[in-house]
Amino acid sequence: MGSYGGYNGGFAFLVVLFILLVIVGCSCYGGWGY
Repeated sequence: MGSYGGYNGGFAFLVVLFILLVIVGCSCYGGWGY
């Protein structure tokens, strides 16, 4: 995972992780208007 491109790879991983967290949170809490 670290050899993908340094900062850009880590940033993309954080973005994907954040999106997954939002999806899981919305499904757990009933969705905030989605």
